[in-house]
This record gives sequence, structure tokens and C-alpha cells, in this order.
Amino acid sequence: MTFTKKTNRLLISLLSGILLNSAVFAEKPKEKEASPAEAKETPPVVRESSVTIDGKKITYKSTAAKTQLKDKKGKVRASIFHVSYTRTGIEKPSERPVMFAFNGGPGSSAVWLHLGILGPKRVDLPGDGTTPFEAPMGVIDNSFSLLDVCDLVFVDPVSTGYSRAEGETSEKEFHGIDEDIESVGDFVRLWITQNGRWSSPKYLCGESYGGIRVAGLSQHLQSRYGMNLNGVILLSSLLDYRTLISSQGSHLSNQVFLTAFATTALHHGKIKGNRDELIAQTREFAYGEYGQALLKGNEITLEETTRIASRLEQLTGISSEIWIKNSLLISPDQFRAELLRKEGKTIGRFDARVAWESMSQASSSATYDPSYSLAYGAFSNAMLAYLGDELGWKDDQPYEILTSVFPWNYSSENQIVNMSNRISTAMRDNPNLRVLVMIAHTDLATPGEGIMYSFRQMVNLPESLRKQVKYTEYDAGHMFYTNPPDLEKSRKDLLEFVSPK
Repeated sequence: MTFTKKTNRLLISLLSGILLNSAVFAEKPKEKEASPAEAKETPPVVRESSVTIDGKKITYKSTAAKTQLKDKKGKVRASIFHVSYTRTGIEKPSERPVMFAFNGGPGSSAVWLHLGILGPKRVDLPGDGTTPFEAPMGVIDNSFSLLDVCDLVFVDPVSTGYSRAEGETSEKEFHGIDEDIESVGDFVRLWITQNGRWSSPKYLCGESYGGIRVAGLSQHLQSRYGMNLNGVILLSSLLDYRTLISSQGSHLSNQVFLTAFATTALHHGKIKGNRDELIAQTREFAYGEYGQALLKGNEITLEETTRIASRLEQLTGISSEIWIKNSLLISPDQFRAELLRKEGKTIGRFDARVAWESMSQASSSATYDPSYSLAYGAFSNAMLAYLGDELGWKDDQPYEILTSVFPWNYSSENQIVNMSNRISTAMRDNPNLRVLVMIAHTDLATPGEGIMYSFRQMVNLPESLRKQVKYTEYDAGHMFYTNPPDLEKSRKDLLEFVSPK
């Protein structure tokens, strides 16, 4: 399939990227803000605090700071804003694990991982994380943070958060897959060096497009700086864009999304059964009869179409008539509009558990994402209040929770972006590198089956290295940690990964 500029725009609008919906990307690129020829270094802001984790009081130091990236001539190219948390009272801090966390987009700050799951503070959404909140939202202590066993660094790539291109450097020099990996890799190297942490076990955590970033970083940090990692966490992530994008004659994404349709329909009571059995049956059908039927294209018989559509109805709760009308192909946006149409509701893209009133009963596709509206409003207000009031960081620039970085350079000529080879190469060159894949059952942005498919296709990866990949599953959506039981489970899974016995 030819990877054209038109396809590139489609990639941007469809990518889960964490909580960047198509409306955000549709905005015109922002003009580069005026900046001095040579950026002045901003002093860090340090605070001492404590949090109770696992029944124990954990004292820590929070540091909000900007790290300058410089070119070979020593000129400042960019400043990277980040917030780090280091536990205090440790005898050998240089040997303590450290984790760098990134969100997606591209174009998202690290707010979601920061205040959702990993940091010592978190947004306290009501109930199970699917109901509207009453503004303004603040933060509470996060007893499920990893700070008791691992120091944490939340990184905002250039153009997100308070991170900016500086001097005469154009922001475009950072807006691309390889450009992003190079700049973020330089930051990681600098932070490790400046904080004396080369002896520490090192972990990367990437959510959504952040998975693309850390997959690339896992190879880049090793090959460029000799920095072998101990672990990579892929949270609601992807490696291969083919698992998200369908086109005429290429229907892998339709097969991949089928299991997410089934688990979502089960959640909303549109079908019945045991979830694990349902997933196994749906996966077998997706790559078996369904895949074979799609390969036949317009040569498929009416009898076979009817039979396949009937099975699709059983698995997804969408009537066979609708499947037949759409040539056995229903997009995630169509599914979100159709599943609860009779109830007058639209389900979320990032979290399909969220079901709010539909804006249009006539539309064949969802016209908005209620789960995006819920998360963005809660996390943005909480983050801005937390940065200024508790961390004490003051900045004249706006904090870019989500921003447009279009056009993004996907570095792909006549092919779809696929980072599978980079992470498999990193595992080959570092046989002790472990990978934790965290997938969510009601994620209609980056369905878990997509990344599982990508790892299954690493046929050249030796069996011993395949065992280094572990999967964990959660009930909720893309940001599964907004669901309290999933947040609690994720703490146990991450603790086991970072502190293996």
C-alpha cells in the first residue's frame, strides 16, 4: 500500500495517541513562539513531601525542571520540562531503579501517567471512572504509586507541557518519529548523567504513541549510548500502524478490532458468555473464517456473507443486517454509534465503558468521544493546579496538555510505520531486556489484540526471548487506571515487573 501524504493525515486522525482526538489534530500548526537567541537556564524547583504506600510512609523529593538540549556547537536547541520523584533516605540511591514515563499523541504531555497511575499524586475520578465529575478536579495521594520501589521521571517532549524548541531551532526538527526518539534519548542520557544514575536499573514506560517512542528508544539508547535497559512497559500501546488503519484490500485492523468489539459488547450486556472463552473464540474466528471471507472481496457468495454476518452478530451484538449492509466491515466509530443506539447513547473510543447521550441519532458514526471529554477535563485542570500550587513551578507559557504537532514526520516511504523490528533488535542485543505489555478490554483506540499480533509476528525472535514478554489484562479502557480495581491490579503487576524475585 502506498504511504502517501493523504495516508499520513489519516494516520494522525486515527492514532490513539494518547487522548489526542482528530479534532485536536485538525487544528492548524501553531506558529513558533518568539524566543531569545540563547535561552536562559531556568533553576529547578524542589519540594520535599511524603506519601503512604502499602501502609508505609515514603518520603521523597520532587523536582520540576527544564533540561537544555544542545547541538554539537553547544547552542541550546530545546528545553525539556520534566518532573522527577526520587525517594529520600536511601543508602545507595545510585543503585535504585528509575523509570522514565511518556504519554502519546504524538503531542501529549505526560500528565496521564503522571497523575493517573505512577506518580505520588493522582486524579480522583468518581466511581469507576465513567461518570461525569464536578469541577474543579484536584489531586489526592496515590497509594498505588511505584515510588516506594522505583524513582520516577515524567517527560514532556518538545512542544508539549512546558517543553519548547529554543533559539533559532525550529520545532519541526523534533516533530517526527526519529527526531522525537533522538531528542528524548538525549534527555534520558543527560538526566542519568546529571543525577549519577548509570548504576541504576533503568525502565521505560510508554502509553499509546508512547509505546512507539519507547520501542524506538529501547534500541536507540543501546546503540547510541551503550545504555542497556532492564525493562520496557507498553501500556495500551501499539507497534504497527496496520493494526489500526484499514484500507481497500487491507483488512488487518478489522480483524484486530473484532475482539475489542466482543469484550465491549459483553461489558454492556449485548452478548453473554465467559470473557476468556469469548476472546479465544473471536480471535480464532477473526483470523480464520472472517479473514478468509474478507480475502474473497466481491467474489464472496451471498450464502457465505449471510453466515459470516450471523456469527459477527453473535460476537459483537451488532445485527447481521448492519454487517451485511457494510460488506462485513464496521469501523470502530460505527461500532461506537451502533452498539447502544436503541438506548440513545454513544460509547467512548478511549474507554468503551463510558456511554453518554448521543449527539445525533441519525449519524452512522460516533460524532464525539465521551471518554475523551471526561478524561481531558479532569486531568487538565488537576495538572495545572498541581504544578502551580503544590510543585511551585511558575511559567509564563501555557502548559500544553495536548497540542498539534502536525505535520509529524513518520519517516516511512511507501510503507506503514512498524516499530516491531526495533524492539526485537533491542531484545536480541540485550537478552535480559524484559517487556511488560498492559492491555485493556474496552480500549477502542489501541485494542490489545493489535500489539499481541505484532509480537506474534516476531517469528525470528528466539523462543528464549519471547519468554521475556509478559502480558497483563484489565477490564477498563485505554486509561484503565481510572477504574479503581484496575489501578490496584496495575500496582501489583508493575511491582512484580520492576522488583522481580
